[in-house]
Amino acid sequence: MTTSQQADPLIGRLVDGRYRVRARIARGGMATVYVATDLRLERRIALKVMHGHLSDDSVFQSRFIQEARAAARLADPHVVNVFDQGQDGELAYLVMEYLPGITLRELMREQRRLTVPQTITIMDAVLSGLAAAHRAGIVHRDVKPENVLLAEDGRIKIGDFGLARATTANTASGAQLMGTIAYLAPELVTRGTADARSDIYALGIMLYEMLVGEQPYKGEQPMQIAFQHATDSVPRPSVRNPGVPEPLDELVLWATEKSPDERPNDAQEMLDRLRAIEHELGVAPSPTTAKTSVIPMRDTGDQTLILPGITAPTAPTAVADVAVDNATLLRRRAAQRRSRGAFLLVLVLLLAAAAGAAGWWFGSGPGSQLSVPDVAGKTWEVASAQLVKDGMKPVQAQENSLDVKTGLAIRSTPGAGTRVDKNAKVTVVISTGPAVVAIPKLNELTQDQAKQALKPLHLQLQDTVMLFSRADNGIVINAEVTPRGGATVECGEGCSAHQGDAIRLLVSLGSVPDVSGMTVGDATNRLVGVGLKVNPDVNSEYSDTVPKDRVLGYADRDGGGNWRPGDTITLDVSKGPQLFDVPNVVGMTRDKAKATLSDAGFKVSYSPLWDAVVDGVTKVSSQDPSDKAPKNATVTITITGSF
Repeated sequence: MTTSQQADPLIGRLVDGRYRVRARIARGGMATVYVATDLRLERRIALKVMHGHLSDDSVFQSRFIQEARAAARLADPHVVNVFDQGQDGELAYLVMEYLPGITLRELMREQRRLTVPQTITIMDAVLSGLAAAHRAGIVHRDVKPENVLLAEDGRIKIGDFGLARATTANTASGAQLMGTIAYLAPELVTRGTADARSDIYALGIMLYEMLVGEQPYKGEQPMQIAFQHATDSVPRPSVRNPGVPEPLDELVLWATEKSPDERPNDAQEMLDRLRAIEHELGVAPSPTTAKTSVIPMRDTGDQTLILPGITAPTAPTAVADVAVDNATLLRRRAAQRRSRGAFLLVLVLLLAAAAGAAGWWFGSGPGSQLSVPDVAGKTWEVASAQLVKDGMKPVQAQENSLDVKTGLAIRSTPGAGTRVDKNAKVTVVISTGPAVVAIPKLNELTQDQAKQALKPLHLQLQDTVMLFSRADNGIVINAEVTPRGGATVECGEGCSAHQGDAIRLLVSLGSVPDVSGMTVGDATNRLVGVGLKVNPDVNSEYSDTVPKDRVLGYADRDGGGNWRPGDTITLDVSKGPQLFDVPNVVGMTRDKAKATLSDAGFKVSYSPLWDAVVDGVTKVSSQDPSDKAPKNATVTITITGSF
């Protein structure tokens, strides 16, 4: 393992509890690719991890996820499969099919120029995979040899759909022109638009490079190469490699026409033409096999390159190796003589056209346009000043936002990086903060009904609070809204809030069980059974109605409010009726005894026959009870005469 591999902190890490990183395969500007083991399915996979400094960039995150979605929509043997996409903390990753082998770029770097059978085999596979993408409405937008994978088992696949987009969303101006400059179609350079025919142009350039061993346009600066794409025509490959058959010459020219309308409409149309050429030339693409074949190459010392599954052509089918007949030689020499006379004139015309095109490019074409600055997160004053400084006219618009603070820019229209004309209007969308929403009445709804009513309001639903109440079990009895940085308010009957505010539902568990009249043990079991705790210390009270040691009820909740599961409840237990001293009325007359007992709060009972006797001759001889009795208890007195 190299020092750089050892220094990579991801080597040996377990990503998302499933993927064990083994080694680094490649590193690009947007992501690094590792070989890893899927511990769940026990297989090798390729793990593509977004660079850490891009994880906070929503544009790159969107492009990263777009790659997974674009590739996952395709089911073709010539497209690299994407199995999964996820996030492990700050680590964004894709899980892809692992294809040990090389890229087409590495093959061309070693061999420089490919044979006709090799070229046809690779182009047939790439066009098949790209045709599937075009049928699905996906434009690859970054077709180049680095994205063509040649596996050890002979499979040929196209991958890296990181710039892929639906064909209905084909604008790609400004900073979005991220495809390699050597393969950009003219319309991408001049108008910033891309569709399936832009992929065809890139395929034509790649086909030229395979047949010739170098790209058709060269320059010290990317702008020079882009200028040639916009103004020049791709030459015939046979000019640099006479062994290229004329049908392949014509296929390159057709695919690289300046006007998209004059190219094949999509990869399927180009594939159909390639297969017709295969039939004409008698050269069929090598079948994909599970073994590795050795292909003869140009002399590189003792080294030969292993290209999986692309078998070496036999002498009869390799058109590039067939000797050119005399008639063909004569035609070529005559054409060369005719071209010499016009060479100087053509050269002058080309130079004049180049000068005119350069003047157009920098005067009124794309070269004169300005790039819209990134104003997201800035105040209107700062954003507008920046736009004016850069030669544009700022226009203010407003929009609610959950994520961007009030008064700061959400985005601009056209977006950051888009190229616009001088003095063009650029709309800066300023956040007015979260939108105000009206929360409907939630009381008397079921918990599920209340959650459904809140769902479209974009509120932060907190954990539900369960309370005992007189309402039926599962019915909302109140709601509490907590604005960001504000005090909690009740909202069960409806209120206004802002998107993003926190809300929680208070839901009934039904009533606290009625335990009055029960023994303490039975009452305790009943209350514990519904989630309440019972204080072992009880409140004892006198009761004229509830027998002694029976439960009267329970004390109020500390702090008031509704009882909740886990609260401790204190029982009120009867001591029976309170007893009072009974006055001693023995020896008193009838009326005096009655008055004394009545004044003490007791009722009096005696034989009514004594009411006919004069009070002065009456005398109380006994009473029952004589010591203590509850208030309003009846005291029976026995009266005798004192004649």
